[in-house]
Amino acid sequence: MATNEQVYQTEVDAYEYMISRQPDLTKYINEIQPFKGMDILDLGAGSGRFACSLAKQAKSMICTDKSESMLKLLERKLKKQGLNRNWKTYVADHRELPIKDKSIDIVISGWSVSYLAYTGNENWKENLEQVISEMIRVLKPGGTIILFETMGTGTELPDPPEYLIPYFSALTQQYGFNHRWVRADYEFSTSEEAKEGMEFFFGEELVKKIVENQWSTVPECAGIWWKHF
Repeated sequence: MATNEQVYQTEVDAYEYMISRQPDLTKYINEIQPFKGMDILDLGAGSGRFACSLAKQAKSMICTDKSESMLKLLERKLKKQGLNRNWKTYVADHRELPIKDKSIDIVISGWSVSYLAYTGNENWKENLEQVISEMIRVLKPGGTIILFETMGTGTELPDPPEYLIPYFSALTQQYGFNHRWVRADYEFSTSEEAKEGMEFFFGEELVKKIVENQWSTVPECAGIWWKHF
């Protein structure tokens, strides 16, 4: 099985197919902070899980990611929608953003900050502090940060990986974020499609659950953290 970093560089189409099986989660963003007419930053935008919906109503959309391959796919999708003027993409690290101070209304990041803030990274606390500092730097007064992360794939109730629990605790206890969770299930036509569509990313453990349960719908719990500044 390829590493996540390899997937984001070389298996873009497979990744795009997999996440396209999930529901549109931008309604939860709109509940936290209505985004029509806003200047939005999407950190770790990938192939456009959020950006392709948000850009339709945003005043402006900036998308950053470490994977140029992902951003090229995102650019093609936005152009296909006829959105040629209100967005930009940058290959960038979350800890050093090429964005002006106090220029963004809403910072969004989905399933991305965790790569810097999981406990397998010995500098996770410093990384998280740097990322949040950068997000706050680019926010306008009164701006909002909204983060999405996994709280369990193949589980119907939240069961987050052990290596993410300290990060999640820091968001609420140290940085004062609000928190809720929602279901973000992957919907396939058959269990075989689910197996083929997810094995490359999640590996044998999830495939075993899919086969045993004959899942065509693979349960996913997503956590949402947000804070208004």
